[in-house]
Amino acid sequence: MSPTRRRRARLTRNQLIIATATLAVVASTVVLTRTVASADAGTAQAGPTCSASASVGAAGAGAVSTAAAAPASQKLSPGARWLARRGVTIDSHGAHNYWGDGQDPTASGGSTAASTPAPASTPVSTPASNPGATGSSSQPVGSGSGDCAPGAATSSATAGGSATGSASQPGSPTTSGADLQILGNSCQSSTLPPHTGFQDGDRCVSTQFGEVGTADKNPSLLITSAPRVVRVNQFFDLKVSTRNLVRDRFLKAAAGGYYKESSFLTADGLVRGHFHTACRMLATTTEAPDPTPAPAFFVATEDGKGGAQPDTVTIRVLGLPQRGIAQCAVWAGDGSHRVPMMQRANQIPAFDVVRILVR
Repeated sequence: MSPTRRRRARLTRNQLIIATATLAVVASTVVLTRTVASADAGTAQAGPTCSASASVGAAGAGAVSTAAAAPASQKLSPGARWLARRGVTIDSHGAHNYWGDGQDPTASGGSTAASTPAPASTPVSTPASNPGATGSSSQPVGSGSGDCAPGAATSSATAGGSATGSASQPGSPTTSGADLQILGNSCQSSTLPPHTGFQDGDRCVSTQFGEVGTADKNPSLLITSAPRVVRVNQFFDLKVSTRNLVRDRFLKAAAGGYYKESSFLTADGLVRGHFHTACRMLATTTEAPDPTPAPAFFVATEDGKGGAQPDTVTIRVLGLPQRGIAQCAVWAGDGSHRVPMMQRANQIPAFDVVRILVR
């Protein structure tokens, strides 16, 4: 072989080696990029996690409960995903709107987009307890993420009935009056484990009901303004009027405040609590919907206002995710998320519902 041909052969061989090495580097880079992207997506989907547990008292015999697994969720709009990641917003009037009753934002599901950095923690100012209220308890201070408040939000009543979760009434069926046969009024005869303040089912709640006001001071609520038609992902407002509800009590469910505290009244006999707003997409209007999935929008509002005279709060719904019929509901809650009690059985509880066409 001539020197010229040998040089050409070496040059061709070197070019092949360089090309092979370049392809190997490119392939490795692609694999690495995909791996990092997958890891980032997994992290974004998982979101910040918080495991919450609480020790049960004597009734629980040392049993420990942890926060329930994330429920299935309806699809969320981009605005709802943003609020679910943040956990809480404060409107121009100072009202705190907690996503999902202050539960772990990851429990709402439906969010797979990468999270933006969370803002610095925003202390939640709690209005001073009414000195004339029959019972008082400290509200857990929330963070900007709306979850993982330090410690379970427990409360003990200093007057009236106990709010610590232990009941002194006998658990066996008893007779009151000639015909009233009750199955029991405590958890002593229940085979279910004690409820611990987290959102778990198959539990027995021993927290006493607490204080109920007179009929003329029982809470009422009405949606006074709502759109009939909205576009997909369009923001819209619901105007909500409440009466006889002092919106200054909100024990976060993620911190163990669910069904944990008895109901308490102010010195004027008004319920202390907050109210909820939720919207869900209906699969059909001919049968009751599946209660399992978390709704497409859900906030709990506490602003330290409200009283005997009706007032109005504006709730900004951050869009609905798909076409169809949406059901938007608003209902009052006491400090521990129960619908407030009424003096009479024929009084309508503090709730209202509207349907909205989403195009």
